[in-house]
Amino acid sequence: MSNTLGTTNFKFPGQLNHYKGKVREVYTLENNLVVMIASDRISAFDYILPKGIPYKGQVLNQIAELMLDATSDIVPNWKMGTPDPSVTLGKTCKVFPIEMVIRGYLAGHAWREYKAGKRMLCGVAMPEGMQENDKFPEPILTPATKAEEGHDEDITREEIIKQGIISEANFLMLEDYTRKLFQRGTELAEDRGLILVDTKYEFGRAANDEILLIDEIHTPDSSRYFYAEGYAERQAKGEKQKQLSKEFVREWLMENGFQGLEGQTMPHMTDEFVTLVSERYIELFENITGKAFVKADISKIENRVEGNVLDWLEM
Repeated sequence: MSNTLGTTNFKFPGQLNHYKGKVREVYTLENNLVVMIASDRISAFDYILPKGIPYKGQVLNQIAELMLDATSDIVPNWKMGTPDPSVTLGKTCKVFPIEMVIRGYLAGHAWREYKAGKRMLCGVAMPEGMQENDKFPEPILTPATKAEEGHDEDITREEIIKQGIISEANFLMLEDYTRKLFQRGTELAEDRGLILVDTKYEFGRAANDEILLIDEIHTPDSSRYFYAEGYAERQAKGEKQKQLSKEFVREWLMENGFQGLEGQTMPHMTDEFVTLVSERYIELFENITGKAFVKADISKIENRVEGNVLDWLEM
């Protein structure tokens, strides 16, 4: 669609590299600068869907901006500015190859492992007698390796240190940051009538050797939220929890016979469905932030993004 931001091919001053992820475009520039563009592409089951979602990139970028600002007193982060609603510009970092995943509730991957009979996850014991979506006595840290290809893999603290992926001192620092960030995220969610179920944080080392929080945080793409109202009642009845995430997109795909498996065909995305997804992302923004979403001008979105980044770089 002409009013969505898909693949970009900008040439910024001092550009050294351009990396295209599933949904983001990352431009590395001279002077230890990185331009991260949140596209309107949407992925599920490790596949990029054929149509972009208007305003999706703006939603994720602006949630991340607010959450980085709301946690900067806990740990310094990579963000230097947001020259455009869909762009964050910040410091280049050498990324620690570990995702610091923290879980407050038995959901998602943790529940699937638990249901299969496992009571240890990443070297952390999970209590007996729990049901799906029950709250853990205290949040558990379940790190994952950042895979170059395929899926990330669970790993224990002991393996991380033994393999020399991160030093023990650095790991303890990242763990401390992670627990404090999750506590702040939990408090921010409570203020909005939400439960922060689980999330992940990524860290890197800047050119001056400082450890920084990088990437996005507390967005519906990196975190799982439940609505707090009715949570206890639904748990008592063994009912599904009401989630605030992009899970509805996966459910639509499954209903239309697609889970990314061999031989399956991606279903046709009607304009009506694209509009619905866009509206749901805007709803996510407003529920998570408590702010009204202000739609940016998307009539010439690529020109807008490029112009705003160039203006910032010339400052």
